Formats: sequence, structure tokens, C-alpha cells
Amino acid sequence: MIDGLSIAVEDIRFTYPGGVEAIQGVTLSVSPGEAVAIVGENGAGKTTLVRQFNGLLKPTSGRVLVGEWDTREHSVATLARRVGYAFQNPDEQLFERTVRAEVAFGPKNLGFSSEDILASVHEALERVGLADAADQHPYDLPLSQRRLLALAATLAMQTPIVILDEPTTGQDAPSVARIGGIVDSLRQEGRTVITITHDLDFCAEHFPRVMVMASGRVLVDGPAREVLAQSDTLAEAEVDPPQLVRLARSLKLTNMPLTPEEFVTAWQRSRGE
Repeated sequence: MIDGLSIAVEDIRFTYPGGVEAIQGVTLSVSPGEAVAIVGENGAGKTTLVRQFNGLLKPTSGRVLVGEWDTREHSVATLARRVGYAFQNPDEQLFERTVRAEVAFGPKNLGFSSEDILASVHEALERVGLADAADQHPYDLPLSQRRLLALAATLAMQTPIVILDEPTTGQDAPSVARIGGIVDSLRQEGRTVITITHDLDFCAEHFPRVMVMASGRVLVDGPAREVLAQSDTLAEAEVDPPQLVRLARSLKLTNMPLTPEEFVTAWQRSRGE
């Protein structure tokens, strides 16, 4: 069991060198072991926000606390002990000559023992389904598998906080299901999990808390069932509700289902079955 860590964001603003203010006074907190999905259109500030959590970006004003650490006082390398980040574009993350070496890089730099490195690499590759590709060059893998490799490299570091940037992009249904299972298992392990995603069906099924962003601000933040039913807010953020929510609304179901099982139950109740 790996205990999660809290994240506290205190009235942060962030302005890029060109003058664009990408984050405009965001305050939020994430409890240890919580799973949070951040949704919104491209340019809403989602990636800029989560990159404050591992120190890749530092707030222009305000502060971010990871546990008790102020990110302004710690390097990215130090924060990597607490925050693992799987990039949306794996080619920004991968550089080793073999899949195995790629996944081993993080644990090695965090000071894991040789035995623990081997165990962590094996477990991470098994979780993402790439154990048979351990000796291949990362760039011999298709993009969808490179994304899974980036996820494995993040998982192998065994950080208390795991950030997934658009984890289901370009993945087929079995891979999406595998990633969903990984998210669920991270939650069961007690880790804090944060995702940026446009996949609201994935979000609804695996993340109990949803935050909606637009123009560098948080429009709404709360339980997934409540947030994903707010069609006006989602429209302002230019995202569509999950398919099951749309279908339930068209059938005039009173309960907003987030999973296929919940939809079947709600449909049966509406028919008096």
C-alpha cells in the first residue's frame, strides 16, 4: 500500500512569457487517495494547472503544496519522488533504447535497489500489457503502445500521486478498459490519481470527482454524478456529457447513470421491472 498525498492550490495565477494568463486565480484541494478528473476544451488551462503539481511550471502568484512541500522550493527531480506524470505525448517522455530500460529509469534515479527495480519494472509492464515488448526499442512500438509505455514508466516510480494526461487518447476499447482497471487499482492502493481527459465516458466510470475548467478558471468542482449532469456548465466548457447521461436524459430517467450497470438498473426501475 502506497499512501496518497494531498495537493493544495492557493489562489494561483500563471502567465506565460508571451503574456497569456493561462491560470486565473484557481484555489482547490485534493485529499490523499482521491481520484479527480479535470475536463474542458483545449486551451482551458488543464495541462498548465497540473504541471504546477510536479514543478514543471511554477505559479506566477499564489502557491501549490504537495503534501507539506511548496513546489517553489523544490526541483522537478525532487518532486518526482512524490508526483508521477504520464505525458499526453509519450515522445516528450521516452528516450531509452529498450522498453525495459525506459521503465527502469525512474526507479533507478529514485534510488530503488536493484531487486526493487526489477520487481517494479516487471509489475508495471504487466499492468499495461507490454511485458512481451521489454527488449524492443520504444520507437518500434506504435503510438498507442508508446502511450502505455509512458504510463508504465510512471507507474514503476511508485509515487503517492499519479497524473495521467489524456490517457485514453488513441486507445482501442480493450486498452481503455485496461487503463480504467489501472486507475481503479491505484485508487484501491490509496494513491492520489488526477487525470486530464476529453473522454467523459472514461471519466464518469472511474473518477468520483470531476472539475470543469474554461479560460483558466474552475467553473465547477464536485461529485461526478452532479457535475456531469450540469449540461449548461459543460456546454460553457465546450464538452459533451457522457453518452449514458445523454441517453438517460433523452429517456427521461430520473437517475443519472455513470456506468452501464447503473443505466440498466435505472432503465429497469423506470419500467417498473
